[in-house]
Amino acid sequence: MPLRLDIKRRLTARSDRVKSCDLHPTEQWMLVSLYNGNVHIWNYESQQLVKSFEVCDLPVRAAVFVPRKNWVVTGSDDMQVRVFNYNTLERLNAFDAHSDYVRSIAVHPTQPFILTSSDDMLIKLWNWEKNWVCQQVFEGHTHYVMEVKVNPKDNNTFASASLDKTVKVWQLGSAQPNFTLEGHEKGVNCVDYYMGGDKPYLISGADDRMVKIWDYQNKTCVQTLEGHAQNIASVSFHPELPIILTGSEDGTVKIWHANTYRLETTLNYGLERVWSIGVLRGSNNVALGYDEGAILIKLGREEPAMSMDAGGKIIWAKHSELQQASLKALEKEEIQDGERLPLAVKDMGSCEVYPQTVQHNPNGRFVVVCGDGEYIIYTAMALRNKSFGSAQEFVWAADSSEYAVRESSSSIKLFKNFKERKSFKPEFGAENIFGGALLGVKSVSGLAFYDWETQELVRRIEIQPRAVYWSETGELCCIVTDESYFVLKYQPDAVAAAAENPEKITEDGIEDAFDVLGEVSETVKTGLWVGDCFIYTNSVNRLNYYVGGEIVTVSHLDRTMYLLGYIPQDNRLYLGDKELNVVSFQLLLSVLEYQTAVMRRDFDTADRVLPTVPKEQRTRVAHFLEKQGFKKQALAVSSDAEHKFDLAIQLGDLENAYNLAKESASEQKWKQLAELATSQAKFELAQQCLHEAQDHGGLLLLATAAGNADMVTKLGIQADQAGKHNVSFLSYFLLGDLERCLEILLASNRVPEAAFFARTYLPSEISRVVELWRVQLGKVNEKAGQSLADPKDYANLFPDYAASLQAQQMLAGERTKVIPAEDWKDIMANYERKPLEELNALADEEDLIDEPLDDKDHPIAGAVVEELEGGEPSKPEEEKVLDDELEELDIIGSLGEPSTPEEEKLLDDELDELDIIGEPSKPEEEKVLDDELEELDIIGSLGEPSTPEEEKLLDDELDELDIIGEPSK
Repeated sequence: MPLRLDIKRRLTARSDRVKSCDLHPTEQWMLVSLYNGNVHIWNYESQQLVKSFEVCDLPVRAAVFVPRKNWVVTGSDDMQVRVFNYNTLERLNAFDAHSDYVRSIAVHPTQPFILTSSDDMLIKLWNWEKNWVCQQVFEGHTHYVMEVKVNPKDNNTFASASLDKTVKVWQLGSAQPNFTLEGHEKGVNCVDYYMGGDKPYLISGADDRMVKIWDYQNKTCVQTLEGHAQNIASVSFHPELPIILTGSEDGTVKIWHANTYRLETTLNYGLERVWSIGVLRGSNNVALGYDEGAILIKLGREEPAMSMDAGGKIIWAKHSELQQASLKALEKEEIQDGERLPLAVKDMGSCEVYPQTVQHNPNGRFVVVCGDGEYIIYTAMALRNKSFGSAQEFVWAADSSEYAVRESSSSIKLFKNFKERKSFKPEFGAENIFGGALLGVKSVSGLAFYDWETQELVRRIEIQPRAVYWSETGELCCIVTDESYFVLKYQPDAVAAAAENPEKITEDGIEDAFDVLGEVSETVKTGLWVGDCFIYTNSVNRLNYYVGGEIVTVSHLDRTMYLLGYIPQDNRLYLGDKELNVVSFQLLLSVLEYQTAVMRRDFDTADRVLPTVPKEQRTRVAHFLEKQGFKKQALAVSSDAEHKFDLAIQLGDLENAYNLAKESASEQKWKQLAELATSQAKFELAQQCLHEAQDHGGLLLLATAAGNADMVTKLGIQADQAGKHNVSFLSYFLLGDLERCLEILLASNRVPEAAFFARTYLPSEISRVVELWRVQLGKVNEKAGQSLADPKDYANLFPDYAASLQAQQMLAGERTKVIPAEDWKDIMANYERKPLEELNALADEEDLIDEPLDDKDHPIAGAVVEELEGGEPSKPEEEKVLDDELEELDIIGSLGEPSTPEEEKLLDDELDELDIIGEPSKPEEEKVLDDELEELDIIGSLGEPSTPEEEKLLDDELDELDIIGEPSK
């Protein structure tokens, strides 16, 4: 298995020539020192230059972080060492360290020491706790000392590389070197220690273009790496991966396998010569310094080689060492979610290959270690070698005794009970293989599932998977791609039926073999199934689980974690990180069982499990039920009042919703309930809810829609008391209480609006309001205040003002009458009425003017009819009527005494009418008229005048009557 060296460039920082690089252990920072005398700190997450400062105007050949002190220490060609606080960029110290260029600085991992090497052929030890005193000088090299490195396994020794072609190893406290390693033909530029515990190795690079690996115990060269075309400027054993990095002036960085010394890959980023390589323990990041800038790359997989069996035993690889830890000894009650578990770790020995993956088989009896193109199966208890072989990849089947290996891109071998059973070549090749209920093979055509027994194609799916996870029952399968994951249900019955009916099998296998249950656009890092719940960590460090289309977040992780497994007895989920720390989170089995039962529509089991679900978890279960469409059950299960209320509203359950709203006394809830009650035509409840919610606007809408004047009256008072002026104003306006409306405007300091309101509806109030407006405006601008006109002072500016006062009086009576809403069709709209015109059309100003009303006491639309009581007829039609009556009277009078009762009645009617029309306007006239009528009566009783004298007398009397009845003015 070749190394899985996924190489990702994380930062490209172009700059002047970079002489050294370093990485910060906790911040996302890369430190570079430049030939132009500056130092830069880059944040490789944000891709920003976060700090930059000038050290001097000569090259800075060395710069290192001292994280425990928040320092950057630099060495430069002005022979000085300087100390800066990297937070404040303040220079804390500077001193002359050497008599020539400072080439290299090494920080002691535990003591307050730094080592510096220089072109003056010396190495010096400085103690910062003793005011940077030089505690020791190491002499012995005969040329420039290019680099020093402290031994990570023995902090009292360090190595130095010099242009005198040697590497020397020194001891703190001793003036002479312990020994010298010779073998390079030219000057040595760089040196580094191997950090793993199994090999006492040093590496060096020189101007002879060679890289040499030394055993410093035997003091021999164990390997020489050749391949670079120019001087070697920097070398490094990677602290985490089994690789060696070498950088050369030929512009390339070569990556070699640390165990086989095989060249794995060559990197060339085109930034000219390589000068520096920076690595960091616990990280896969590598910083590279070039002539034209710096690059940060991330190597290999960060996922640790860890595996846990169903009983809680964990095996992991620490470099080439295998270690075991058990969860059984832990006090489960004391475990806190997300806290690192205090595990007792037991060393199990060294592995023959560098482990890249460690994997238990399903029953936990065996564990397989893969790496370096090989696999080794060990017994999980004692780590005894059970089987081995060559493999690019290894996967277990659902059956613990079966497994498969991918030997190459065209050959897959299947084993049972550690014996090869079958070898086959997939049709489109094999880029990756996946274990589980079916054997998955990824190729250019997608993902193909094969039966373990027969190797028959079950289904080919056009997808490029990164991982495939199967549930324990083999019913559910999750296929993970780079950007999303798909949950499928396997149909073994359909597969069995197709086996009997070959024509149902296409070139892509059996179409009905899988049903797609869901697709989620999330990047899965690691995953596992518990029942029907798929638990996974995602790219943004959340721990989620997917069940029945719903995603539940268990926790937000503070760093990248990898799932190890779930132990039902503990109700806990276990995860590990790249530093091999193990943490745990509670995930109740009862909740998972309940959700699984609901997914399977097995409600008997669900009801049986529900009592075991703790109260604090009931709401989570209720949310799940709601997502599945079981809202009634969710309402019964939920313990969260908010959630219950929402469910009651969705279900239209007024009784439950009302009780919950009463408990919470939340305005928002009362409003929601009012809306629901209104939609169900429960207006009394709606009114009560709106009162509880103090929703005056809603109450106004309800009251006006119902045509309830009493409710509008009460609302006006309530809203006024609550300071809701807009609602109270509108309520009083609808009721016609214009005086209250005006007072509300004044009380709320809306004086200009009050003035215009008065001008429109209450002209009698204009003067009072204008006076108030003058006072208010005068405070801002006295001249503007005085410019406001009052109609009592400037009548000429208010035409028809007097008439408008009369119109106000005329309309005041109308406003007191409450008109039923059902009559709205018969009433003229206010905007169509013209009160001043109506007023002008009325009769004499002395008379009481009333607009004609219909039988319901409503004003008749557009009609103004005058009743006249005496006086001269005001229209030609009335004058004609009078003439006709008199003429008729004349005729009747000439007939003498009426000869029949009908004639008598007719005469009485005519006289009555005459009496009304021609009523005299003065007492004298009234008396004369009475006398004349009396005389007329006498004359009329005589019958027809018998002589010309009598006839003349009658004519004279009638003439006189005509004169008397004429209006006097």
